[in-house]
Amino acid sequence: MIINIKNEELLALNGADSPEFPKYTSQLINWANQNAQGTRPKVVGKLSDLFPEFENGTDEVTIEKWEEWYLSKYPNAVNDATDKIWKQIENLKNAIVLIDKDMVKNWVEDLVITKTYNGLYFQQAILERLSTILGLPYRLATAEEESKGIDGFVGDTAYSVKPDTFKSTNARSISDDINVKMIYYTKKKTESILKFV
Repeated sequence: MIINIKNEELLALNGADSPEFPKYTSQLINWANQNAQGTRPKVVGKLSDLFPEFENGTDEVTIEKWEEWYLSKYPNAVNDATDKIWKQIENLKNAIVLIDKDMVKNWVEDLVITKTYNGLYFQQAILERLSTILGLPYRLATAEEESKGIDGFVGDTAYSVKPDTFKSTNARSISDDINVKMIYYTKKKTESILKFV
């Protein structure tokens, strides 16, 4: 049996209505929070641990009881998080007035042209350097191999070359699907650091 329940219905059942936010504002606040790290555990506590602790210590699970319990443990958290996020919102306000259409075009060109070229050329340079170190030939991946997460080969070994910011979960799914070794690189001003996994 499949039952569909609208999110609004669930919220109504919980008695926990979220406020309405004007279009785009919630996204902007969320983005500011990501930069400000206002709701990190060091600021507001680890909520995934705190809520079960609250549930286990009460006979009545309501939003009012949760608010009372939480604020007794973290009385300044909401204000501290708000201050951190608000500071970042102010930074965004100051930055957004500097953006014009020419700047957006420059950003798109940088992403599509420069960063793509540098990223793809960087992969080739890393594979070429590894080829020299190992004394084996290298080649870039075919389109079909690229679709499987392979960037190139050194000898018979498949490699995926990614910046160190690449999510480890993505890397795990690539290496699980095929026999591929991961190379993570960190670009510094004067050198790049390679890490083989």
